[in-house]
Amino acid sequence: MYDAGHYDVIVVGAGHAGVEAAHAAVKRGAKTLMLSLNLDMIAFMPCNPSIGGPAKGVVVREIDALGGLMGKVIDKTYIQMRMLNTGKGPAVRALRAQADKPLYIQEMKYELEKLEQLTMRQAMVEELIVEEGRVKGVLTETKAAFYAPSVIITTGTFMRGRVIIGDMSYESGPNNQRASVKLAENLEALGFELVRFKTGTPPRVNSKTIDYSKTEIQPGDPVPSHFSYETKTAILDQIPCWLTYTTEETHEIINDNLNLSAMYSGMIKGTGPRYCPSIEDKVVRFHDKPRHQIFLEPEGRHTEEVYVQGFSTSLPEFVQHKMLRSIPGLEEAEIMRAGYAIEYDSVVPTQLWPTLEVKTIAGLFTAGQINGTSGYEEAAGQGLMAGANAAGHALGLDPFILDRSQAYIGVLIDDLVTKGTNEPYRLLTSRAEYRLLLRHDNADLRLVELAYQHKMITEERYQRFQAKLQQIDEETKRLSKIVVRPSDEVNQHLASIGETPVKEPIKALELMKRPKVTYALIEEITGETSDVEADVKEQVEIQVKYEGYISKSNQQVERMKKMENKVIPENIDYTAISGLATEARQKLEKVRPLSVGQASRISGVNPADVSILLVYIEQGQIKRRTDTE
Repeated sequence: MYDAGHYDVIVVGAGHAGVEAAHAAVKRGAKTLMLSLNLDMIAFMPCNPSIGGPAKGVVVREIDALGGLMGKVIDKTYIQMRMLNTGKGPAVRALRAQADKPLYIQEMKYELEKLEQLTMRQAMVEELIVEEGRVKGVLTETKAAFYAPSVIITTGTFMRGRVIIGDMSYESGPNNQRASVKLAENLEALGFELVRFKTGTPPRVNSKTIDYSKTEIQPGDPVPSHFSYETKTAILDQIPCWLTYTTEETHEIINDNLNLSAMYSGMIKGTGPRYCPSIEDKVVRFHDKPRHQIFLEPEGRHTEEVYVQGFSTSLPEFVQHKMLRSIPGLEEAEIMRAGYAIEYDSVVPTQLWPTLEVKTIAGLFTAGQINGTSGYEEAAGQGLMAGANAAGHALGLDPFILDRSQAYIGVLIDDLVTKGTNEPYRLLTSRAEYRLLLRHDNADLRLVELAYQHKMITEERYQRFQAKLQQIDEETKRLSKIVVRPSDEVNQHLASIGETPVKEPIKALELMKRPKVTYALIEEITGETSDVEADVKEQVEIQVKYEGYISKSNQQVERMKKMENKVIPENIDYTAISGLATEARQKLEKVRPLSVGQASRISGVNPADVSILLVYIEQGQIKRRTDTE
């Protein structure tokens, strides 16, 4: 073993969690080392070549508002951009981009290489250096010892990874990369509770062998939106995706070969993702459906590889060929990479504090799929927060925790550390009780101020944000002074969109509260236009239209914060609280919540237990675990 260097923060892994962790740590002022198995695979997309979608797209906007990289990089490298759910309200709109996979890796690597305080090294970490309950650094397979007071593990699906195709299996991470075995064994030796999860990918096929005339084109938006608030130019040369469907023949082939599927033969022991099932699982579980959607997604501008979205499978390769060729447009398709399942180890996330620091080892953090999540966006959001907090731990800065009312990232982390997960966790809009407040459009309004306070964005960006706030305020005041008077022309406009006529003079701001009255219509009927940016107009219109709902949600948040502000004393002895149910006492002891609000969200802790806990804390005679040791 030799001393290979000293840093403030060490990041193990360079997937979507690792890159955001390293970037955030540097932004907070930490001298950072990022160790990767393969520096050519930074921010690699082992599964679908896309970023965003419902809830996930909002996370990317939040990452950008917090100074992260994902939004900026996908804005530079997408081949298609679409806003989903445009016919619905702003709380469920979601941006989704198809990525140029090789270019995304290249651009992300270059962004990291530009950071002066970041060192990037290719190495396999085998062991953590831990002394007296504190992490001190890491040891690689070449016996290089790197030292730091903060270490973040972001190993994704590589920990004891095992790839499975039919009855064949071999030790591997995604895309035939080396698996991380000794680090998993080291974590077990350190007392970590690990679980076995599983995910999978579909085959990739050669675009030249697809008959697109038998499929339905799925184009991008004519005028693309962006994930980053700083992106000003659009990529107009977009590439379409294509839609096709499975057939009765496909389902028959699958049913006839279920005994060869690793998932149904018992070869796979890990728990798979509920919201991203394999094609064989879909056919079995939804046997009444005559067909399932299959999206053909190009993997980049300069490759013929096409990702067969919706067709994840662990069936043998020869069966995959048969299945594919039973689908319209894929009758002559040639497989370039076979689909496979992968099993891997995950950390039980209730072992973490809300900062993503491990409860039993000071200075050690985990982020990404190692914490039991699925998806690039969930990993990146965790990585950013772990990086910010690891830097804070090393440099003596305040911890940075987002609550459930501030961000989907806050919902994600709170769910993990409070409730845990017994399957790969996917962020959904339904998981957020304040989703009307956590919208795609307002991530900067929610988070930029916090990012500035925690030194994660530049002064220049903060001043641009302040200018936007001022414009929103001024534009709202301007519209509140414009009077729309009844006239045939005005009422014809209103009738044309199905709105009732106005009979009395009305302020433009009040008229905009009507569901079908848009900003553009107000400008048209008043003849008064504004040269402010489109996102300022969007924000004014949303705030005006949904004022009542937003106000009600904010009231709910205030009630919730009263519970969050009731701090549970450190190291409280739950066995000393009489009246608590046995299950509640066990769960409270395991999770060790920081507040009564967090305690109330633990599965197995009921309202009666919360009331008992509140009374006990308010009495002030707290017995701590150290009192009895």
